[in-house]
This record gives sequence, C-alpha cells and structure tokens, in this order.
Amino acid sequence: MSAKQGEAPEQYLCIAPDVRLGEGVKLSKFINLYGCSIGANTKVGAFVEIQKNASVGRNCKISSHTFICEGVQIEDNVFVGHSVTFINDSYPRATAGDGQLQTEADWKVETTRVAKGASIGSGSTILSKVVIGENALVGAGSVVTKDVPPNSVVAGNPAKVLRFLDGQKKAEQKKEDK
Repeated sequence: MSAKQGEAPEQYLCIAPDVRLGEGVKLSKFINLYGCSIGANTKVGAFVEIQKNASVGRNCKISSHTFICEGVQIEDNVFVGHSVTFINDSYPRATAGDGQLQTEADWKVETTRVAKGASIGSGSTILSKVVIGENALVGAGSVVTKDVPPNSVVAGNPAKVLRFLDGQKKAEQKKEDK
C-alpha cells in the first residue's frame, strides 16, 4: 500500500476491526472489507468488496471491482479477474412472505468454493452452490452455473467445458455429465 506524502491511506479504506489480514497483504484504495479473512501475500485491487464469512487464501490476486459475498471460500494461489461477481442466493427476494424487507433470518447463505490455483476471467458471474476445481480456468464473461472440473477450461453462458489442461478429452467430460 502506498500513499502520497502527507496522505493517510486509511482514509480510502473501509476495513472493519474483525477482518483478519495475513502478513504481506497488499490493499488498494477504495475497498470494503468486513468479517472476512485474507491470507498472506494476497493482493486486493481497488473497488473490491469482501463480505463477512468469506475467505481468500494466500498468494491470491483479486482484481478491481470484484464482489466476494458471504459464503465464498477462495483457496490459495487463485486469480480473480476484474469485475467478477459471486452470488450466494439462488432465489433472491427483497421482501419476506409478510411483505416486510427480508432480514438475515429470512434466507440461508449458499456457499461457493474456488479451489487452489484456479483462475476466473474478468466479468464472470459465479452462481452459488458450485465448486471451481483445482487449476481450472474460467473464461472472461462466463456465467458459472455448475461445478467446474479440476484442470478444465470453461467459457460461455452457461459455462461449458471446452478442454482440459492435462490432455483429457472433452468427450470424457460429456460421459460424466450424463
């Protein structure tokens, strides 16, 4: 984190006292962090929000304008591109059955896990209740609606397996999808 001479960098940061930051974490300006944990040597870009009960592992890069909501677990060595959005509710509603605004008691957080070494391209949306497998690559602009196999390359809306990084064939994945 760097600041101009005479400028306090904290004036551009919103970090709640319950945030756990590992050693060597680099934070850009204009971020909002509360109730989360961020592992050692991770870099968080500008205009990122990370909510309570979310975790980011060590040696990750979270690019600018990304939203990581409650229930998201990002393991070590993960790259998250610009403007990636995670979702934690399959059926979001503003109001409860009685017409009153919903509170935390009116819904249950749905979790998402991004496994070690995965990369998520800019502009992607990751729906809840999915696992992005180890070393998987999600193409820019993808909408991930189901689990992404380890070592796979996925892209599109909805994201589909294009190939595997370790030489497996797409046909093998089609068998598993049935």
